[in-house]
This record gives sequence, C-alpha cells and structure tokens, in this order.
Amino acid sequence: MKRIEVEQRTIFIGLAGSHGYGLSRPESDYDYRGVFIAPKKYYLGFDRIEQKDAGWDEPGIFPFIDGNKDTVIYELRKIIQLLSGANPNVLELLWLNQYPILTPVGQHLIDHRKLFLSKKVKHTYSGYAFAQIKKMESHRKWLLNPPQKKPLPGDFGLQDDEAPLSKDELNAFLEYLYLLIRGRIEFLEESEKLHELLTADIDFKGVLKQYTLPDETLKYTQSLTNSRKDFIRLLQKSQGYQTALREWKAYLSWQENRNPARAEMERKSGFDLKHGMHCIRLLRSGLEILRNGEIIVDRRKAGDISDLKAIRDGDYSYSDVMKMAEDLVAEMDLVYQESTLPHSPDLAQINDLCMELVEMQGW
Repeated sequence: MKRIEVEQRTIFIGLAGSHGYGLSRPESDYDYRGVFIAPKKYYLGFDRIEQKDAGWDEPGIFPFIDGNKDTVIYELRKIIQLLSGANPNVLELLWLNQYPILTPVGQHLIDHRKLFLSKKVKHTYSGYAFAQIKKMESHRKWLLNPPQKKPLPGDFGLQDDEAPLSKDELNAFLEYLYLLIRGRIEFLEESEKLHELLTADIDFKGVLKQYTLPDETLKYTQSLTNSRKDFIRLLQKSQGYQTALREWKAYLSWQENRNPARAEMERKSGFDLKHGMHCIRLLRSGLEILRNGEIIVDRRKAGDISDLKAIRDGDYSYSDVMKMAEDLVAEMDLVYQESTLPHSPDLAQINDLCMELVEMQGW
C-alpha cells in the first residue's frame, strides 16, 4: 500500500523509543509507531498486508514522518496478534505519552488496552531482557576475545566431499521437527502445560534454530523424523558451522556499524551499556505490570530514570548489571505467583474488539 493510503486509514501514531521512555539524547532518532485498518480488499480478497515500514519519502498526509526511516505503522490484525502475545515492544504503544495522531477508533483501542495484559508478560518481558543479555555477552566476548578468522566447514568435522546444509535447508528441517514435536503433545491433556510452553510461553522454534542439537537428542530426532543416521550427523555439523558463520558475520557487521561514541563507552566499560540499560528497563516494566496491571513507559514517571541513565553512562559495572538482572528475575518469579492478572488474555473478547474497531472505521 502507498503511504497516503495507509495514513488515510491510520487510527493512531505514537512517539515511542527513547523519547517515549524519557531516555532520549539530543542526537536520538524519533521512533514513530502506529496502527491502521486496511481497506476492504485486504480483509475479503486475496491481498495481504501486515505493516508499512518503508516508503516515508512518498507523498503523504502527516509531515512529521516525512523521510523518517524509524516509522512503522501496523495493520490492525497484526498488532492485535502481537498484543495478545504480550509483545513488549507493542504493548507499550497503548500506554505512550504522546500521540501526534489519535482518532476515536484509536482511542477505543487504547481504552481497552487492559484486555491484553496477562501473566504472559513474565515470559515475554524476561525473554526480551534475556535477548539484551545475549547481545551484551556477545559484544563482551568480541571485545575481550575477538574471533580471528572466518569459520570453515572443516572446523566442524565436515569433510571436503561433504557440503554443509544451507541455512534454508536447516530451517526447513527444524520447522518440520518443531511441528512433529508439537503434534506429539498437542492433544494430550496431561501435557497441556508443556504444550503451552512450546507454543506460547517459550519460542521453542527459535531455540531449535539457534542452538545445535545436542548428542543425546540425535537418536530420538532420527527416529521421529525417519531420517538416516548420516543425515542427522550432517545436520548437527551443519548447525554448528552455520551458527559460527552467523556469529562471524554479526561480528564483522558490529565492527563496521558501531556508533563511535557508543563503541568507546563499550571499550571502557567492557560491555554494551545500552543493552544493559534496556535489560533492566524491561525487567522492571514486567514487574510493574504483574504488580499493578499497568504499563509505565515513561521512566520519569516510574522513578528510575536516573538509575537507567547511570547504567547507560557506565556508572555500573558488568557484574553490577548482571546481579541487578538476576535479582529482578527472582523477584518476578515471586510476584508472578501473587499477580491478579489472568494467565492468558481473553481471546474471544479481543476478537470482538477487533471486529468493533473494523466496523467503527468502515471501508
């Protein structure tokens, strides 16, 4: 869809990112996030759209996003799915301070924002925080012990006549494996909690694709997938090689694209301060939701703005931040048990809300 078509059916646009958190600096970009409702053909025809994240140099209605590459406007059904899954980056859009564009339809969605809050936030917010920790650990490893050379297939036991599986081949097989495992437990009542972990609370598919299959799982994987033993070994070797190759490429990209000022702070402190700050912000936000059933996006209102800035400015060591994160995760485990939030959102109510919003917008 053209920019102007999306803007004509936009129900809100909010100022997110560092400006939304109250953590912006003079050089900080403006991150705009919004929601639009697609025209009739996208609902009743073959056309599909999930979001508009480019093309802001096209003619449009809202001048404040002209040429802004940090603008994303989600289609309603896409954002409803993300909200229902307790996606931290999307949940916060319903609790922002500033909405340069807000229609009555957008306000109706915001008025019903508590529909999307559930105990799922423990898993999603801690999961996103863990992703920040993983980035911190990767960058710290690169700082202290940078890789010396590009990995080769032979480093992972692949012989000269044994070509590694491509990334697409690996992902296709692991997708198949995930579906088989999920299918084994999907209809077993006693495995309901395990099924919930595999399909909702933990990105099990992502885990399969990120980590090499350990030796103890190979025999079962071979049996489950009716594969040859030599193929399963090739799969494992290829996973190791592709993971190392991905890390090598990430290292080169990190070296090439680092912000000089941020790189200097990282060199002095020994870890990525911005990732550390966002890790703690996410864990504290998750705790606040479990306790109070509200999201405080603006950390000035939350009262920890100075503390977060101190992490970002290098006043805390790596071990300090990791201990802080560890304590917050432990606290979240306790608060989770006492929280009055539902275990999962009411999808029937959310579905009704989605239809209401489409009907309010009209075609």
